[in-house]
Amino acid sequence: MAYVESLLHKCTSFSHIQQLHAHILTTGLFHFYPSRSKFLDFCATSAAAGSLPYAAAVFRFVPLPSTNDWNAIIRGHAQSHHPTNAVTCYLSMSRAPCKPDALTCSFFLKACARALARIESFQMHAQVLKSGFDADVLLQTTLLDAYAKCGDLDSACKLFDEMSNRDIASWNALISTMAQGNRPYEALKLFDRMREGSHDGRGMMMPNEVTVLGALSACSQLGAIRGCLDENVIVCNAVIDMYAKCGVVEKAYTVFEGMTCSRSIITWNTMIMGFAMDGNGEKALELFHRMAGGRVGPTPDGVTYLAALCACNHAGLVDEGVRLFELMEKHGVSKNVKHYGSVVDLLGRAGRLNEAYKIIESMPIFPDVVLWQTLLGASKIYGNVEIAEKASRKLVEMGSSNCGDFVLLSNVYAAHGRWNDVGRVRDAMKTRDVKKVPGFSYTEMNGVIFQFYNGDKSHPNWREIYGKLEEISFKIREFGYEPETNYVLHDIGHEEKQNALSYHSEKLAVAFGLISTDDKSPININKNLRICGDCHVVIKLVSKLYDREIIVRDRTRFHRFKEGSCSCRDYW
Repeated sequence: MAYVESLLHKCTSFSHIQQLHAHILTTGLFHFYPSRSKFLDFCATSAAAGSLPYAAAVFRFVPLPSTNDWNAIIRGHAQSHHPTNAVTCYLSMSRAPCKPDALTCSFFLKACARALARIESFQMHAQVLKSGFDADVLLQTTLLDAYAKCGDLDSACKLFDEMSNRDIASWNALISTMAQGNRPYEALKLFDRMREGSHDGRGMMMPNEVTVLGALSACSQLGAIRGCLDENVIVCNAVIDMYAKCGVVEKAYTVFEGMTCSRSIITWNTMIMGFAMDGNGEKALELFHRMAGGRVGPTPDGVTYLAALCACNHAGLVDEGVRLFELMEKHGVSKNVKHYGSVVDLLGRAGRLNEAYKIIESMPIFPDVVLWQTLLGASKIYGNVEIAEKASRKLVEMGSSNCGDFVLLSNVYAAHGRWNDVGRVRDAMKTRDVKKVPGFSYTEMNGVIFQFYNGDKSHPNWREIYGKLEEISFKIREFGYEPETNYVLHDIGHEEKQNALSYHSEKLAVAFGLISTDDKSPININKNLRICGDCHVVIKLVSKLYDREIIVRDRTRFHRFKEGSCSCRDYW
């Protein structure tokens, strides 16, 4: 099955799907039901034109389909333009020898929600109870969402009250639907019930961004957004957090400053951390000192100090960060491993690696894996082989098998041209079966998520994207750009290194953003790892030459590129 899965990942078009089908037929893998189910599921849910009808045609020739085979076809129809076909498939399955499982019910209910099939949702509810699937929280939430989408709010509310366990999605589904279904007052009552904790012993559930959007939608129907924000500190906190996490820290601060209700410690901590993640260390520390001065706000706690340390970290305020770290215990705030991690990162980024190492060695608490990984990462930035090897040995002793540990040490050796040591590290990775996590970037356009990997050509418009990259390359080279090939840590030629840099996932996402949006709208990109140094240089130039604001959220922070500069001030 792993073999078939690896081949599926390489399918980027309908013709590839057909070739793979022929391959697994001739090799006999198609008759091995896990492989067949995987193939049918991939084919039925692929974005490639014609893949769902092809999956349905293949399915018709399966003599005794398994439950997973049926699930693949039902799932494909459920998310297609004709979700009612999923209902028809389910009825056929109910007459087959195999029995539906919880996933079957879930896919069927998703089809009902899209097809507004209220009666079928009600019938499935009975089937869920009969089959004993009612303990499945995800399935219950899917049922609740189906009732809500079909407009049967009474059944949705009744189901919600009967649920023995609820997750955040359950609350969000009902709050959002009530807000949009002319029952905004009930939506706000449910929001209050959620944050205060229900009286049936099921405890409090913290709102997230989706919850807040539902509550604000209800407020807008009642004409009470200002009142909601004025009087409800929980809503304010969630709105501030939502804006900050979306990189719109100015709006978060507007809400913070406009609050007439008392700000809680969470309010202050959220706002300070918001400025920290946005790279505005000065503003974060200004808020911190307003708190610490005792004139306004509560007394800073451990989370406040952590947010302030992060602010110093992201803004390169090394001496201020060290001073805050040293003052913590004088102010009665205990240091935990996260505080130590932040100051080690702060010193490491500044190149003060020996100081960072001494702090770890002198810790009164046991340093965790993350601390040594942080030091190893700093060693890679400054090419310090000695500290890198010390950190690496500690990680091996602690049993870490994170691919990043091996890759960072390998990169340190590569930067010094020690290719034999690079080979030794890679052999160790193979021996331990450590796989490198691929970097990827994604962006949203018109409600659709588009994901890119390095050198990716899976997007239908990849030729246009690559054409835009060539245009970008021509423009920035005229502006004096030279590829920073030191970021390609392989023993290959200079030209090959340049080519390897050209198609990083961040660059592909930027090029796609440029061809897919109007000339003034910002481009928002997320990356699963830290942004590459060369990509950082290129995106700064793109923001200037194309007069576009580009916001990149990488693993650790926001980078707001505008007019040829980045909010991180090239310190990350």
